[in-house]
Amino acid sequence: MIPRYSRPEMVKIWSPETKFRIWFEIEAHAADAQAALGVIPKAAAEAIWKAKDVEFDVARIDEIEAVTRHDVIAFLTHLAEHVGEEARFVHQGMTSSDVLDTCLNVQLVRAADILLADLDALLAVLERRAFEHKDTVTIGRSHGIHAEPTTFGVKLAQAHAEFARGRARLVAARAEVATCAISGAVGTFANVDPAVEAHVAQAMGLVPEPVSTQVIPRDRHAMFFATLGVIASSIERLAVEVRHLQRTEVLEAEEYFAPGQKGSSAMPHKRNPVLTENLTGLARLVRMAVVPAMEDVALWHERDISHSSVERAIGPDATVTLDFALARLTGVMDRLVVYPENMMRNMNRFRGLIHSQRVLLALTQKGVSREAAYAMVQRNAMKVWEAGADFMAELKADPEVRAVLSEAEIEDKFDLAYHTKHVDTIFRRVFGRA
Repeated sequence: MIPRYSRPEMVKIWSPETKFRIWFEIEAHAADAQAALGVIPKAAAEAIWKAKDVEFDVARIDEIEAVTRHDVIAFLTHLAEHVGEEARFVHQGMTSSDVLDTCLNVQLVRAADILLADLDALLAVLERRAFEHKDTVTIGRSHGIHAEPTTFGVKLAQAHAEFARGRARLVAARAEVATCAISGAVGTFANVDPAVEAHVAQAMGLVPEPVSTQVIPRDRHAMFFATLGVIASSIERLAVEVRHLQRTEVLEAEEYFAPGQKGSSAMPHKRNPVLTENLTGLARLVRMAVVPAMEDVALWHERDISHSSVERAIGPDATVTLDFALARLTGVMDRLVVYPENMMRNMNRFRGLIHSQRVLLALTQKGVSREAAYAMVQRNAMKVWEAGADFMAELKADPEVRAVLSEAEIEDKFDLAYHTKHVDTIFRRVFGRA
């Protein structure tokens, strides 16, 4: 990803220096296991480990690869330049995919750990803001139209519950992708003992892949990237909510606007939701990795490398972008400016219309058919829509309604507290406390 949407810790995971360091560790741990089995001399394994403090020369490896046209061979050649004669014992019985696939999974596990920490930070902010606005009444909307009252805290509790599900999925996806393959050509272990794989897996914090067929099956990676895509969609969902709430006609909440910040090169009055608009775009970039990851599952026979070019791009791009997006969303929600007065004003804009369902239900409970009750309520509601009338006043003036409901009974149906009486129940379900 471009530096604008990158954070150093995640970028470092995908740097050539980190990749070659992981390759070295895989080869060195494998050599230890081979020495323990008597396949190579113990002195050879010790000689290989002497290169552990070497700063691998990326430019030199690239120079070698320009001739060999093979990245792993280029690395092994450069490693031999540091290890010396004992380098002939490196990579015994192994194939390139043993190194490449195991390394990729180490990188994905490390990336997942950063993303899980990102999610924890976001969840903490959402929980704090949800309790801050647990009782801040606002209008709920369906189809973008006023529906019935809710609270802003409930909106944030919903986001918290969604990201908590995303976190659980990522924990599962991390576990699923945390496998190691050191099984040699076509995955049969013909030239490398399974004990080598078990040793490398333990050393690298992975588990052995049950059947690797020379490559680790890409259904694991497809699930990993699909999980990232779902988390990105959750980011977009919350970002779109903020964008809608910041519209001039709504202005119930908005991104923090810093001193000295400029909203437009042409219009000095503008305060635009640029961060959440950016998050919508970043979510699209993360989801862009999902379909290619799915298509990587179908490889030819025991292996091909049609997946390789894809993963070189989507591995860093998706994780780096999602890391940045989660951090940005956390900042947006931490400093989100909320306007309870505007929420109340918007809710009252249509003069009681949002209580129509309660009146409908009251009529049916008094014996009026649902069809007749709906018609009675709707004809009065339309006067509010079309002429700006007061809904309660129209209901009180309607002879058919008054024949069933008293003025006091009508007024009772306009109580906002009725709609928020179960907020504590929702919070206990989400947070375990109210």
